[in-house]
Formats: sequence, structure tokens, C-alpha cells
Amino acid sequence: MNVSKGEKVVCEKRTYSHEFDSHQHVYGQLLFPLQGSLEIQTLRRDLQLNPDYCFYLPPECYHTFRSSERNSFLVLDMPKSYLPHHSKGMYVNLDGQWSAIRYLLMEEAKEQKGSSVALNELARYVSQKLGQSTYPSIEYIHNHFNEAITIEQLAKLEHYHPVYYSSWFEQVTGKSPKQYISDIRLQEAKRLLRETTWSVTFISHECGFSSLPSFTRWFVRLEGISPSTYRKTLN
Repeated sequence: MNVSKGEKVVCEKRTYSHEFDSHQHVYGQLLFPLQGSLEIQTLRRDLQLNPDYCFYLPPECYHTFRSSERNSFLVLDMPKSYLPHHSKGMYVNLDGQWSAIRYLLMEEAKEQKGSSVALNELARYVSQKLGQSTYPSIEYIHNHFNEAITIEQLAKLEHYHPVYYSSWFEQVTGKSPKQYISDIRLQEAKRLLRETTWSVTFISHECGFSSLPSFTRWFVRLEGISPSTYRKTLN
């Protein structure tokens, strides 16, 4: 039976021209730089993909790309049926797990004749992993919620234009960046009030507030009671 392009898993090494090219495809695509870098532009993103990262392009994502240097990329094409629903482009740090995935894909690419059962299973695992991966800007928020964070900082981590970042963030999380950060701060403030004997003033600083009055006003607005009263209700 003939299987058209886009309906089967393909994993192979590819090189890209120094001339700009533009297209979109019906399948999802994961790119691992092996040598050199790749300029990729989408409607909302503009990035330089280098060997420290991999990048996932969802189906029907129109993009422009080129490489201005000698290059080699490991590319995994995955049919829609393999992908999480409403999958979005993702810029992924090539940590230990993703490096191991790249190694396994490279081994399959060497052996591949058509689309093997092992490659299909690996593609399904990759798709599941993509669904579980944390976006760099969201991970940054969780690690730095008690610091001043700007939209420009977060957008840069995702290689998004700042004007598009907030709408993308809301699509992913269901919340605005400001609300998301506030919710994390509230969760941490309540945890510290429950689990420590630290003063409310100290907790306010730990949660990123410059003064106790501003922390108290914020807490009352969200919880309806002051931090001190909240702590007393736990006893």
C-alpha cells in the first residue's frame, strides 16, 4: 500500500540552502541541529536555531528558513495522528533526555528503510514528550516569580515578538502572564504562611514585594483576608 508524504514517520539528515525558502506542511516537524544553525521565521517568531536546542514546528505553520553556513540537521516528520491536539511550536533546550532522544533518532535514521516499527514507536514517545515539555518562559516564571519580570524578557526566551507573546501565553495557559505570575506568588505566600514561622514582612519579600503594605493589599484583594488573618485561620 502506498503511503503519501505526511502520513508516515520520516527521520533523516538534511541540509538547508543559504537562500531563503518558505513553505508549510501537513505534518509536524522536529529539527535537531547537528552542525551550523538555522534561521527560522514564523508569523510570530524569529529565531536562530543552534545545536543547544531543538525546535518543533506544528502542522500548517507557514515558515521561512535558511542557513548561512555549512549545516546538518536531524529532522523528524510526524503525521498529525501522532501529535497532541492543538500542538504549538516549541523551542526546547537540548537537555539530557532530549539528547538521548536525538541519539536514538540518529540510530533509526541510519537503519531506516521506509518507516520502521521502532521509529513509529519512538515518534509517538517524542510526541508525548512534547506534550509534557515546559516552555522556557513558563519555566523561567516558576524559577523567578519573586523578581521583576517583563514581557520582553519572556518573549525573548520563546523567540516571540513581544506584541504576540501575551496572546500566545494565554492560549497555552488560559491566563495572562500577569495573572499567572500573581497566582504563583499567591500559592507560595500561602505555603510559607502555612509551613513556616517566618514573619509576614519576610514572606512578603520572599514573594517579590517591596513593602509589607503592598503585599497585604494584594493578598486581601485576592483572598479577602489579610496574611496575618489567613495564618490565624490555620491554627
